[in-house]
Amino acid sequence: MRTWLITALAGLSFSAVADTVNIDAATLERLRAEGVPVVDIRTAPEWQQTGVVPGSHLLTFFDERGEAEPEAFLARLQAIAKPGQPVALICRSGNRTTVVSRFLTEQVGYARVYNVEGGIRAWQKAERPVVKATEAASTCARASAC
Repeated sequence: MRTWLITALAGLSFSAVADTVNIDAATLERLRAEGVPVVDIRTAPEWQQTGVVPGSHLLTFFDERGEAEPEAFLARLQAIAKPGQPVALICRSGNRTTVVSRFLTEQVGYARVYNVEGGIRAWQKAERPVVKATEAASTCARASAC
């Protein structure tokens, strides 16, 4: 699956990312308060190491080996937010969510995807709250396992 995703993303134009919006921790806090779902795409060990944004939906996109299961991820994501609805993505530093945000907006048709620049690191640096992964809105360590 990873080869498929890399091939799909390789043809994307960086200037065509009109529906991906890079945001900071303060904006994520505002969007959360407005009801925009937050999806943490990191792995279970990462969630356990740092904690997660309160109310996050935990849905891994890339596993520890960098492998992806886009179809399974999409099936679970659509239970959280449909393509016409906004969704915020967070990872460790913002790199993985940049890739996944582009995939969702340009290949899947999501209308608005918010990418948390700096990821959970920036969230914690801004002294925003975290909770244990077990307190998240939904937990799914691997898209195919849910």
